[in-house]
Amino acid sequence: MVDPVIPRYGCRDAVPADPKPEPDPDAPELTQGDILRAVRQIGLPRLQVRVQPGRQTLVNIETIFYTNPQEFRRSISLLGFDIDLLADPLTYRWDHGDGSSAATTRPGRPYPAMDVTHRYRNTANKVNPRVDVTYQVRFRVDGGPWQTLGQTLEATGPTTILEVKEAAPVLTTP
Repeated sequence: MVDPVIPRYGCRDAVPADPKPEPDPDAPELTQGDILRAVRQIGLPRLQVRVQPGRQTLVNIETIFYTNPQEFRRSISLLGFDIDLLADPLTYRWDHGDGSSAATTRPGRPYPAMDVTHRYRNTANKVNPRVDVTYQVRFRVDGGPWQTLGQTLEATGPTTILEVKEAAPVLTTP
């Protein structure tokens, strides 16, 4: 006779409510190296250096440098995965074209800000300043969490032509 107060339990093999499919051993595996190669192939923004005053400056006068950062945001398909990419400037390296350079974390601003300046010491018919930008790249796979690429990337900017002149004071009678 079965006691109505004591429940009866039976045993059976456990089956997960939502079984996960076995991973496909032939499915491609996405690595940071794959993403790094893709970003290099796409290319990051090469920023144009801006100089004030214009195409000529004077020896021993502060020359202003700045650039206009561009947003880098791309969505690509890679090895069957949907990848979102973001690149943010980390540093700007200002090559003044006279053998000197300086690094900042900001893109500079035009006059009157004078955030990034350089004082040329010698005249030159032509110097070729430029700005190189180091980017930190973030990515996410199939809408997942954002991850930081383990390596920064640099984009070398195009040069511009700048003439450095010397001004000679002239005395006049009133």
